[in-house]
Amino acid sequence: MPNHTPKHIISAATIILNEKNDILLIKGPKRGWEFPGGQVEEGESLIHAAIRETKEETGLDVEITQFCGIFQNIRSSICNTLYLAKIVGGEMTTTPESLEIGFFSIEKALEMVTYTNFRERIEYCLDPTKQPFIVPF
Repeated sequence: MPNHTPKHIISAATIILNEKNDILLIKGPKRGWEFPGGQVEEGESLIHAAIRETKEETGLDVEITQFCGIFQNIRSSICNTLYLAKIVGGEMTTTPESLEIGFFSIEKALEMVTYTNFRERIEYCLDPTKQPFIVPF
């Protein structure tokens, strides 16, 4: 039997609400409107990755307030971990990874986010009755 080492990708993403209950979205060059997040680096904790990716893509410093769950892409061996977070500092800024950035009402945000199951991910993160979740797809 060949010695096969599985290659998995783990990502960490944040759902950030402001005091008006609007959600922070970034407009990425490939997937359009989405929430901040990205790949966990080797030797990095999930929470640190979520905070780092959010800072890199938005300029904002966040604190993780809650683990929501995982969306698992079985075919591609990707686990997407999702967290609720709140802003604790920094300044909102665009980057090559986020061409536009802003807060939108949840209703409007759910219309704007069209990439694969990203809308569903937001809905799961905003519904405490679904948490914690593991959603295979």
